[in-house]
Amino acid sequence: MVAKQRAVDRGTARGLHLIRTIGAEIRLARHGLGLSIEFTARVVGISTAELSRIERAEADWVSVVVLAKLCAVVGLDLTARAYPGGAPIRDARHARLLAKLRACLHESLRWLTEVPLPNAGDQRAWDALIRGDGWRYGVEAELNPIDGQALVRRLMLKQRDGLVHGVVLLMPDTRQTRTFRREFQELLVSNFPIPGGIALKRLAAGESPSGSAIVII
Repeated sequence: MVAKQRAVDRGTARGLHLIRTIGAEIRLARHGLGLSIEFTARVVGISTAELSRIERAEADWVSVVVLAKLCAVVGLDLTARAYPGGAPIRDARHARLLAKLRACLHESLRWLTEVPLPNAGDQRAWDALIRGDGWRYGVEAELNPIDGQALVRRLMLKQRDGLVHGVVLLMPDTRQTRTFRREFQELLVSNFPIPGGIALKRLAAGESPSGSAIVII
């Protein structure tokens, strides 16, 4: 519940910050063009009071469509995209998949969950971290893998920034997983060279996987 609340709070803060920033930019652009608030609001199809609240960052209900219209009227283009940020919300299936991997580990290995990356301000986190004598492996669990290129890119960046020796990509034994692995076989093998069965045997013996691996459970 705490993790869920943190994610919601982070999203709320981010959204309010964007609304404040865009509202201020609309106001500055409108003033620069000499457009009255009444005229601008009428063109967009909203009330003067509504536009005034948007510009003063008092309209946390405003839609992206309305903001895009306002930006266009004052000569701005509103762009938006999503990118990897903080740890997402996970459900019970995700926790069960991680628990299956943990049960396979040798008792000498240390298992930590939701481990933040070490760089200040980086909101990303490993689903789990396996630590042995002089080595660390990040664990990322994917229940429904679809885009192999995006997944590999994300995990390689996390490995680079996470001070780990490799990544264990954990996936369930499902039809979706099998289809995904066939479709992106070459890409996955080149980035996860250790066969999953070998990686599991090494972890069960308390040893390093000796390279990134895809583990299917």
